[in-house]
Amino acid sequence: MKDITSTQNSYIKQLVQLKDKSRDRKKSGTFLIEGQREISLALKGQYTIDTLLYCNDYIDNIQIETLTSAATEIIQVSKDVYQKLAYRDTTEGVIAIAQSKTLDLSDLTFDKPNPLILIAEAPEKPGNIGALLRTADAANVDAFIIANPKTDLYNPNIIRSSVGCVFTNQVASGSTDDIISFLKSKNINIFCAALQASKPYHTQDYTTATALVVGTEATGLSEAWRNQATQNIIIPMQGEIDSMNVSVAAGILVFEAKRQRQFA
Repeated sequence: MKDITSTQNSYIKQLVQLKDKSRDRKKSGTFLIEGQREISLALKGQYTIDTLLYCNDYIDNIQIETLTSAATEIIQVSKDVYQKLAYRDTTEGVIAIAQSKTLDLSDLTFDKPNPLILIAEAPEKPGNIGALLRTADAANVDAFIIANPKTDLYNPNIIRSSVGCVFTNQVASGSTDDIISFLKSKNINIFCAALQASKPYHTQDYTTATALVVGTEATGLSEAWRNQATQNIIIPMQGEIDSMNVSVAAGILVFEAKRQRQFA
């Protein structure tokens, strides 16, 4: 077992870049996962853990033993090294280096004829993406897809804000055009949250194969989605504003679909 105590260690410097830079994550095909729950969920989601780093100041041997069996290499690090790598203020003493998944649309599989899919177009804020992933997990949707992604899914802010739900959902990403083509090839109805040419969301049938699509609060969905929708839908607003947080809107739509399906 290796033991690294210096923050100037070349390997630690590489990991800092991996934490901070999307470019480095994409180039290496790896990313950092911080926290016992998040690592456990990643393992459950069939992610491969290459290396596990832990600090005895934060975690005891009994806790670390439950995770070490899945890693190829185990490294003990000093408190200073760990704090340099850690993203959170409150930490659990363990960080994993995991292999990324491709997140291709072609990798999505559905085990029932009427899948329920949540799609978000061009979400920018990691906190919103994390909240959408938590909503997708809570409703146990069959897939969560990001159209025209603005950041990579393995951004540590997304992992943190999703409390590991980035690993519990079947996730893919692609361009708006590619996703629309994918949905149509699978005969999946497309319901787009939009102001234009819309009907109240609760008047539609979501018991068949369904994709619920939400856009950003600032710009909404692109014309491509609105024009290709089976039906545009709207959540009637009774106050002064005409929009709400994207994850809140997604939750309302997804759980209406689950209600219609009797939460199946």
